[in-house]
Amino acid sequence: MKKTLIAAALLGASTSAMAVAPGGPGCGWGNMIFEGKSGMPVHLLATIVNGTSGNATFGMTTGTNGCDTNGSLTYSGQSLLGMTGVMEEVAQDMATGDGEALTALSVSMGIETEDRARFNALMHENFATIFPNQDVTAAEVMASITDVMKQDQAMSKYLA
Repeated sequence: MKKTLIAAALLGASTSAMAVAPGGPGCGWGNMIFEGKSGMPVHLLATIVNGTSGNATFGMTTGTNGCDTNGSLTYSGQSLLGMTGVMEEVAQDMATGDGEALTALSVSMGIETEDRARFNALMHENFATIFPNQDVTAAEVMASITDVMKQDQAMSKYLA
């Protein structure tokens, strides 16, 4: 059950994450057709057009269709932390130094598999700094995680 909740949280976070899209914003025919429009239905239609025709992939490969792969992909993980119940599970996992919620956070932040043990240990060692009280917000937790990672040579590379 816990795995299902984490998977749902990651899926939900991915739809609301403020991230630079693969190929850049505006990549693909769907984005070109619906340019200037907003709202969930339009975004879903653009995604369907891009996904069913494979034109975003083609555009990223050839540099056409409004696609540019020179920029870095980004995702802060903050949306995941802000979801109901997730921050509490992350806190529990950080307190023990391991767990599915902590793994989901590290994946959402782009931490490579070989660095996840170090990430978990670092989060565990700095639990009191990251969660100084029960009223801490997701934004404050993410800022503290970022500060802790900046001070660690192995983890600071994920903040560039």
